[in-house]
Amino acid sequence: MTRPSSAEPAPDPTPTPPPPGCPAHAGPAAVPLSGPGFQTDPRAAYRAMRRDHGPVVPVELPGGVPAWLVIGYREIHQVTSDGQLFPRDVGLWNQWPHIPDDWPLLPMVGRPMPSIYFSAGEEHRRHVRMVVPALESADPYEIRGHCEELADRLIDAVCGRGTADLVADFCEPLPVLVLARLIGFPDDEGTDISRVLKDLADGGPEAQSAHLRFAEHMGRLVAAKRAEPGDDITSRMLAFPEAFTDEEYMLDLMAVTAAGHLTTADWLGNSLRLMLTETDFADSMARGRHSVAEATTEVLWEDAPTQILAGRWAARDTRLAGRAVKAGDMLLLGLGAANTDPLIRQGLPDGGAAARGGSGAHLAFSHGEYRCPFPAQEIAEIIVRTGIEVMLDRLPDLELAVPADELVRRPSAFLRGTTSLPVRFTPVRTTGDPS
Repeated sequence: MTRPSSAEPAPDPTPTPPPPGCPAHAGPAAVPLSGPGFQTDPRAAYRAMRRDHGPVVPVELPGGVPAWLVIGYREIHQVTSDGQLFPRDVGLWNQWPHIPDDWPLLPMVGRPMPSIYFSAGEEHRRHVRMVVPALESADPYEIRGHCEELADRLIDAVCGRGTADLVADFCEPLPVLVLARLIGFPDDEGTDISRVLKDLADGGPEAQSAHLRFAEHMGRLVAAKRAEPGDDITSRMLAFPEAFTDEEYMLDLMAVTAAGHLTTADWLGNSLRLMLTETDFADSMARGRHSVAEATTEVLWEDAPTQILAGRWAARDTRLAGRAVKAGDMLLLGLGAANTDPLIRQGLPDGGAAARGGSGAHLAFSHGEYRCPFPAQEIAEIIVRTGIEVMLDRLPDLELAVPADELVRRPSAFLRGTTSLPVRFTPVRTTGDPS
């Protein structure tokens, strides 16, 4: 789970000119972070960037907004390890005078606010002290039990018809239903939150009203758990001894839920896609040479849900990989590109595939102080691996219903997921059918 974000809307077809002298427009032409290349062949796009610009690339966001995209593995470690020079403090951004209120990436970049994902320094650490122990106290066996029950419920809804869209019918709803239950919502409210987060992720006309509904859900939950605490994440947050406002509780709960929704859904979907489209991998799993755990780890290296993460901001003028970075410049973390950096694969057999199998050195969850909290990673991992295991157990002859080259990726340079995953299988009974 990384930070909460929405699917990237289409860039403004008539962008405003960039401010004069902005860093990403000095020297070689900036690379627009849009276009079909990020959907069809992002590796080719990143190879071209490395060839033309090196590990730190001047890029242009919708509206002509400049930034630096860090695609080198070592350079991302450097940026994320130095919170003094490159803090996650969006208030430092030197482009605020040029950012309209309706800028399409504003929900992803964020504004300074009292939330674990949009605060920096000691304020961020204050929220970490409250949120992380509440997540850590969730029982892994209980999480797995919730996941098995809810996965069975979703499969029951489609198993008798022999066809399904795994993205819409399984991958998108499962993570948020599990998270809603862990946070403390009853199941019927979790279903509505699933719809709310889908509207938010789509970034369409319903996104603004969905955000308001999302906040209303969290406000009611905080009030309910104040009156009657339970064994859930919200109650544990409320019991934390440091003082927080209701707004802060709401914002942190919204951040945890939203951050865990689409990224976990895409990790699940990308893993199932790998199993369904890569014949050699599927055959190897069938023969016991690969496991579900290896498939999900492979996806974090090769097809991570979060390809680009915003961001870090330079606290002062500095240099990074030979680039003159000015105070207040935004640095985007190219996590997906860094995982395929040739410098970390040189000299390893099979391009490093064997070494990657059990390695946690990937950057799929970012790195450093502001990386995805470890308990959140564990929750996501349990959801993904348990979901796949239940799916393969219930529908063992699952196969794609369309040619692999017809599968469509989400139209975003920032997020990597499949919009639909049509499958067919032999119809089976529901879990409650005794016959």
